[in-house]
Amino acid sequence: MDDERGLSPHTIAGRCWFVRKFLDHIVQNGQELRALNVGQIDEFLAWQGCHGYSRRSTATYVSALRSFFKYGERQGWCRPGVAVAIAGPRLYRDESLPVGPSWADVRRLLATTQTNRPTDIRDRAILLLFATYGLRAGEVRCLQLDDLDWDRERINLRRPKQRCADTYPLVRSVGDAILRYLTKVRPRVSDRTLFLTLKRPYRPLGCGAIWPLVGERLRKMEIALPHSGPHCLRHSCASRLLSKGFSLKQIADHFGHRSLETTRIYAKVDLPALRRVANFGLGGVL
Repeated sequence: MDDERGLSPHTIAGRCWFVRKFLDHIVQNGQELRALNVGQIDEFLAWQGCHGYSRRSTATYVSALRSFFKYGERQGWCRPGVAVAIAGPRLYRDESLPVGPSWADVRRLLATTQTNRPTDIRDRAILLLFATYGLRAGEVRCLQLDDLDWDRERINLRRPKQRCADTYPLVRSVGDAILRYLTKVRPRVSDRTLFLTLKRPYRPLGCGAIWPLVGERLRKMEIALPHSGPHCLRHSCASRLLSKGFSLKQIADHFGHRSLETTRIYAKVDLPALRRVANFGLGGVL
């Protein structure tokens, strides 16, 4: 995946997670990789679908398994023709529109961190990065101390998914929150990763620590969303920028989107703008 296809570390880690879970399953059931048939793989995917996996998540699983079995066939690990026969669910373009909390709810979410608790001090800095810049969880986890240019008031962001880097102005509220975290909370260790755990052994935050930081707080606020992880704040940020009159090109540049097609979906959830279009008088035209 790295040498031959040039996939990002984030994509590689995700696919390995899916494949590892699948291999654990076949070992627990006494099955062997070289003897697996398509029917057994379909049964596994159907079981996942009955235990919480959405069609989109199942499709991601299918993509990872197809890639793995294509490689496995070349290595002689499994039967030929398995990869191409793995069927996934049908997905429809724009069938699920991005949904995030309203900006008023984002403010309420940030208000929950206005305490002197070490966890809240750290989490406030992280939440502000999500809400202000629309960062992905992986981008926040990868931030290093050296990415903060305090003299020029800039933050240098590495995007693992696109394998590129961007520079943003360091917004005062974000900078203040990070500075408070650095001076009052962050452990004094040699690790240069910006956000660390607050209990020994000190280490960079993992994926499992980032999701509750947003999801659990939203749940306690009784804000119901289809997806309540860090990515929902990215949607809130995009909707906020769109409502303030920023163009899709500006929002795409802000988010590091390679294509405007990725950004254009937010225009479909800008209800105030859609209402203005619906109310536009066509009497003089028709």
